[in-house]
Amino acid sequence: MGKRKHGDADSSQALDSGSSGRKYTVSLAVSGSIINNAQSLELATRLAGQIARAATIFRIDEIVVFDDGESSASSFQRTGWGRETGEASGGEFLARVLRYLEVPQYLRRALVPMHKSLRYAGQLPPLDSPHHLRKQAWLPFREGVALDKSFEKSRGNGCYADVGLGQDVLIQETVNAGTRITVAMGSTDKNLKRGKLSVVPSSTPRESAGLYWGYTVRVVDRLTKAFSDSSFEEGYDYTIGTSEHGEKVLTSDLRVPSFRHALIVFGGPAGLEESLELDGSSAVEDVRELFTRYLNTCPLQGSRTIRTEEAIFISLQFLQEPLLRAVNL
Repeated sequence: MGKRKHGDADSSQALDSGSSGRKYTVSLAVSGSIINNAQSLELATRLAGQIARAATIFRIDEIVVFDDGESSASSFQRTGWGRETGEASGGEFLARVLRYLEVPQYLRRALVPMHKSLRYAGQLPPLDSPHHLRKQAWLPFREGVALDKSFEKSRGNGCYADVGLGQDVLIQETVNAGTRITVAMGSTDKNLKRGKLSVVPSSTPRESAGLYWGYTVRVVDRLTKAFSDSSFEEGYDYTIGTSEHGEKVLTSDLRVPSFRHALIVFGGPAGLEESLELDGSSAVEDVRELFTRYLNTCPLQGSRTIRTEEAIFISLQFLQEPLLRAVNL
């Protein structure tokens, strides 16, 4: 998959309140072992699609997929269909499908290599994230891919890029062909006629305009690395674990302090308790000690079990208002 350089989309729905930019992030971590229970490649793909849809609906900025040790990888290989994909674990499979879905459709041919794990991915419902723009839609930014296409040297440095407009655009920077880029398009299409456009960090749409711009995917080999190997230099300053054994609290009573980077963590079929037990590298004995809060987000469940993909939807809805209150939205 190409390296990313740091219905029609509706810009009014894509913007945060006040469209003044958003500095905070919300990340989701999930155990890749949830894939191991899928009875076929098609069902496993649907499961990954549900997680991608939940992350997009609730504006998750990062998905961290963690494996539950060698036993989880062995379980994945025993599925038969998992072994045929060539993936080492359910986590790797899940991450591949999540990344595929996050890429705008017009860039997938250029950025996503064919793979056995993606056999059914094209049948999944689209994410319709704001950065999945139709050709006729306009936002101040677009995702693109740098092209191996020369232009007149008299025009100086730069290169062409495909940003899904049906015509290639010229950008100021020289970027290696095949690299995914975020391009500042300006407020109207007049910028296309004025000459070169600019490449910006992929966080710029969120930080400067309040646009939700999809999620990144990070894969780690154990639960504790979801925290220690953070994508953010300062790490996560507010963490939430979800479990049927967690604290029971009403959404209206949950007070979340102001945060910069929040992380919400979901375990596999046996919960976060087993994920910690299989981690093998942590001195922590009680999984609650890993988190700022350890919550039961569905205390009155009617079923004996809640599947992880269901828990993600339930929990993100439960936490949406407290998190927004914390950042004063």
